[in-house]
Amino acid sequence: MRENLHRFFRAARGAGVRLSPAESIDAMRAVSRVGFADRTILRDTFLLTLAKTQDEKKALGDCFDLFFDQPAPQPPPQDDTANEQDSSESKSASDSPGDSSGGDEQADGLGQLAQMLLAQDRNQISAAIANAASAASLSDIRYFTQRGIFSNRVLEQMGIERLRDDLDNLTASNPALAERLTNALDGLRGTVRETVSQALLLYGREEAENLRNEILANAPLSRIEPRQVEQMRRLIRQIARRLRERYSKPRKRQRRGHLDVRRTIRRNAAWGGVPFLTAWKRRHRDKPKIVALCDVSGSVARVSDFFLLLIHSLHEVVDDVRSFAFSGHLIEVSDILESKSPEQAMAEIMSKVGFGSSDYGNSFDDFEHGWMSAITPQTTVIVLGDARSNNLDPRADILRRIAERSKRLVWLNPEGRMAWGWGDSEMPRYATFCTVVRQCATAKQLERAVSDIVASYQ
Repeated sequence: MRENLHRFFRAARGAGVRLSPAESIDAMRAVSRVGFADRTILRDTFLLTLAKTQDEKKALGDCFDLFFDQPAPQPPPQDDTANEQDSSESKSASDSPGDSSGGDEQADGLGQLAQMLLAQDRNQISAAIANAASAASLSDIRYFTQRGIFSNRVLEQMGIERLRDDLDNLTASNPALAERLTNALDGLRGTVRETVSQALLLYGREEAENLRNEILANAPLSRIEPRQVEQMRRLIRQIARRLRERYSKPRKRQRRGHLDVRRTIRRNAAWGGVPFLTAWKRRHRDKPKIVALCDVSGSVARVSDFFLLLIHSLHEVVDDVRSFAFSGHLIEVSDILESKSPEQAMAEIMSKVGFGSSDYGNSFDDFEHGWMSAITPQTTVIVLGDARSNNLDPRADILRRIAERSKRLVWLNPEGRMAWGWGDSEMPRYATFCTVVRQCATAKQLERAVSDIVASYQ
């Protein structure tokens, strides 16, 4: 049963429930107290010991129902003609004592699987399928293309080869019994297929989700279809969680610093060098401050949507984030992003400044006159945009002043490098004043860029 619990924990992780080894041990201890007899109590025990949020409770409950609800064996398919034939043959067999004993002898000579199918004992069949699934390592299934492979493995573990030999022998000696056994085998195949499909839902969900996320992370953000927007937002939240876990822990360790051996020895000279008092080395580190200027014109609005969501999800790592959006003119959107859901925030931002014609010069001028004081020598300024200003004055002089006041100026451009400098693109002129210039068209490129920016403060 412990192995079943481990499989259940693996299925729960695939369903999105975050389980640590300590939490799994606590759950196993709780299960040892309540037992497996009452499924309702067992379900509540898992929900209390493993789920930490309402979403995890729902996911864990669905996973529990799917894991412990084994498919019932399917009855063998029968038709009226077969029923009439079986009844007439059984009647003739009962009228002839010699024929009856011969049928029993043939049934006794069959393999275990054949006898089980002819007896149609559902509990016995269910137990045999469960044992065969365990022996075939059904919990290792990951992709839908493996359903046929694992179905065959389960049937092989149950003894399908011997059953085929039995069918060949019965076809010549007792066609009626062979037909009954063939129908029972069809029902068994259907039950095994359902069992394998259920296992795929349990154990293949995480791998399928990882595969979808990998494809989505490398897809151009500007071409994300409407049906993929919510999935991309979940992916961006996962990226933000990874970055928080990666960079928040070192900052916590830095509060104390590293042991200063020389100062510690001098401080404890009066006690013969016994270190009653310790001295620590502390290296001054700037607190991350980010100012983000995002082009939300039609060509890059989708990229800005996900970028702003990512930046404002890093509250544990970045102490101060101020965000601005522009197309023809510029406004601050920090309060909107912090107080509303991503859908509501972007709808309001777009209604105010979105989908207009880009005017980088006018937008930079708005920022210089309204918010230039927000930039300090500890500030990283990030500009997200394609640098296409519709042949208007690009005001590169303002960008130069922004670069001079800030710690670094990073430009993230969703367009490919081959397009920079063509048409109305001012990217080569702007790049002169930037510390870092990167193409940033996918979620993976966005994660790498933001990770490098946050890492520079560590």
